[in-house]
Amino acid sequence: MTTPAPVVLIAEELAPSALEVLGSEFEIRHVDGADRAALLPALADAAAVMVRSATTIDAEALAAAPNLKVVARAGIGLDNVDVPAATARGVMVVNAPTSNIVSAAEHAVALLLAAARHIPAADASLREGTWKRSKFSGVEVFEKTVGVVGLGRIGVLVAQRLAAFGVTLIAYDPYIQPGRAAQLGVRLVSLEELLRESDFITIHLPKTPETLGMIGAQELATTKQGVIIVNAARGGLVDEAALADALRSGQVGAAGIDVYAKEPCTDSPLFALPNVAVTPHLGASTTEAQDKAGTAVARSVRLALQGDFVPDAVNVQAGGVVAEDVRPGLPLAEKLGRVFTAVAGGLAQSVAVRVLGKIAEFDVSVVQLAVLRGVFSDVVEEQVTYVNAPLLAEARGLEVSLASDVESPHYRNLITVQGAMADGTEVTVSGTLYGKNQVPKLTEVGGFEVDLEVKGYLLFFVYADRPGVVGTVGAALGAAGINIAGAQVSRTTRGGDALMAVTVDSEVSSELLADIATQIGAREARAADLNPL
Repeated sequence: MTTPAPVVLIAEELAPSALEVLGSEFEIRHVDGADRAALLPALADAAAVMVRSATTIDAEALAAAPNLKVVARAGIGLDNVDVPAATARGVMVVNAPTSNIVSAAEHAVALLLAAARHIPAADASLREGTWKRSKFSGVEVFEKTVGVVGLGRIGVLVAQRLAAFGVTLIAYDPYIQPGRAAQLGVRLVSLEELLRESDFITIHLPKTPETLGMIGAQELATTKQGVIIVNAARGGLVDEAALADALRSGQVGAAGIDVYAKEPCTDSPLFALPNVAVTPHLGASTTEAQDKAGTAVARSVRLALQGDFVPDAVNVQAGGVVAEDVRPGLPLAEKLGRVFTAVAGGLAQSVAVRVLGKIAEFDVSVVQLAVLRGVFSDVVEEQVTYVNAPLLAEARGLEVSLASDVESPHYRNLITVQGAMADGTEVTVSGTLYGKNQVPKLTEVGGFEVDLEVKGYLLFFVYADRPGVVGTVGAALGAAGINIAGAQVSRTTRGGDALMAVTVDSEVSSELLADIATQIGAREARAADLNPL
């Protein structure tokens, strides 16, 4: 009896090249994914569904697809895919994390030039039948200082393109080594120095609790008079109201904006200002980017349906050829990477991953990839996958090593992430899977023994051991309306250094974290958000 070909459901228009990649091994069906009444019954036989942005794959859609193995989003964002629900059902989710980086970089440069020469306002004026050359006098980019906030893959592409204009390039990015920046012809500076020195500022950061509102009224007040600002990264990184005020006063000379705090956006104070070039989130809107996105996810669909390991899967533990004994350790490894970055407060010069215990009997190379994915997940603008994580490490001059040993003195399995910082200090975090349900737990942070579930919001304070600290921390969090789910204190010696690890139910602002640190005299205070990305 012939086995029927797996059904691949195309829910939105894709580039013809994507269908060519799929080939003739699958039964291709089409449906209008935006038509819910048509989508749900069409999912009944689907082994894979390929979408863009108009189709929502939520718990209801997943329930309608008993044979579904993979959801493929031909683009970067996954707002229209319920990743936790897919993971719970064992459905792999893939996207195309690097498909638009060139398009996004070029759009940022286009906005910068448009803002510098007042092109949108001049265009509108001429179309209205007026010839006002003197009104639209602009500025040259040549020999100016350009500040790049975030030197990730898109930030690097922007810097490389702007170098051709004969500019001086500076950048703020605490997660890249100065030597790597120097190779790119970029001088690393603090954010304060970048704001103070730049004639142009272009932003290329992920949207995280730390970066949200990073450029507000206070920061804009410290810039050069007449600075030009571009945000083609994520909405909300620049306070739109504060930027509008600065544009009206002349503190900011012009701006180029492609992204907004709430999208779709048709009403912003920026839209009424003539010295702003605005576009409706067009960074990825090129023929080439769409083509790359379609072909990338088509390759992933082929791998998934063939039962192969899919490097671009955002929830790789849902499938692939990783050994069954290794697979539960991947979420733990990723979370350890995120905790490591939070505790380190910056990028290490080197990271060593050590895997001990029974899982070391298998190929654990994917554990290193999972750690790197966690290390970079909260600090780079693009989605981090098992494919681009090593490239991100290489681009930042981060040396990575992996060691394994079947002998584990204290735990059935143990994963340790150890890093050397630029100032010579060492940061370590370790974790294990506990109990029948394989619960991820922290066992050690910075040399302090802990026993803490790795989830939610975690706070870490290092301070001189003395009475009253726990009460002070609890009172400060309580006054802010933040509930403590668990707390633990570990110390090296009585009266020596102590580590307090606190699990809380809601996010703690950087201001509150700093205030608590001051109250207890902590020499280190870090926060880690381990909620799903």
